[in-house]
Amino acid sequence: MRRIDVRLAAGLGVLALVTGCGGQQGGAATDDTASEVTCEVAQATRVGIATGNATGVYYVVGNALAGQLSGATGGKLTGTAAETGASVQNVEQLVGGQYDVAFSLFDTAVNAVQGKGSFTAAQPVQALARIYDNYTQVVVRKDSGITSVADMRGKRISTGSPKSGTEVIANRLLEAAGLDPAKDVRAQRLDLTKTVEGVKDGSVDGFFWSGGLPTGGVTDLFTTAGDAVKFVDISPLLPKMTELSPAYQAGTIGRDAYRTATDTPTIVVPNVLLVRKDLDANVACAITKTVFDKRDSLAQANPAARGISLETARKTEPVPLHRGAEKALKDLGAN
Repeated sequence: MRRIDVRLAAGLGVLALVTGCGGQQGGAATDDTASEVTCEVAQATRVGIATGNATGVYYVVGNALAGQLSGATGGKLTGTAAETGASVQNVEQLVGGQYDVAFSLFDTAVNAVQGKGSFTAAQPVQALARIYDNYTQVVVRKDSGITSVADMRGKRISTGSPKSGTEVIANRLLEAAGLDPAKDVRAQRLDLTKTVEGVKDGSVDGFFWSGGLPTGGVTDLFTTAGDAVKFVDISPLLPKMTELSPAYQAGTIGRDAYRTATDTPTIVVPNVLLVRKDLDANVACAITKTVFDKRDSLAQANPAARGISLETARKTEPVPLHRGAEKALKDLGAN
């Protein structure tokens, strides 16, 4: 089997095995841009998928996608999904060759191709498709005295894992509220599992999270400590956020998502699946087709995947679609 990526769980104390580095990972063919895209994968290939925090939707849907690849391609593709810090780290490790597919928030993906924000130069990544939307979920302890982002001054706030899309959005929201993320809040750069634990034991006053609905970690918090926590409405900050990126849009966390008393207005950001520009086009095509052909199976893993739609699949500009994805979406009838 041609190996694009093999990664053993770091939590078991085993070193990650990365088959090569650079443009042709582990002998994987670089895309021949002159060849016809058929979506037929020539050799058995393992695909490494960068997801996010273990209690987040990226991780759940990414594992579901990895599990569907073999059956969808007659055994030619097999997937391995890994827990990561999410968007920014995913792009860095995708470009570095540690993974072949990466989940990313759209604003981070735009920064990547434009060489802005966390990236000092344009990154050689392209999109397979736009998928479901992420909802910015800002949760605080009721006894924290926080009713808005501006009230977070001096508070212990989890801004997400380092180099995550959540951290990018958290810092932008703090700045939009007139706060300096480096000075005005006691930032806790924690993954979602540790964040939820901190809120429960009182060591964290509140947190930012960008994820699909529902997110497992947030469900756990509202199920076990719902009387002690609440959502914060961040919609008043949307005008300033849209000045930074058109990726930010109005949305609502419905009361049914976490069985809260009311709906909560918020800000949403689309997600995209990214690959390296030089990924074999037939592999890219086969993965893209699997995402849409197996959408219902992905939605069984987490309802957020119901947001995967051919109607929005192509809406990735200024992040270009990979030519393999172009072929897949054309065959699937995406406009």
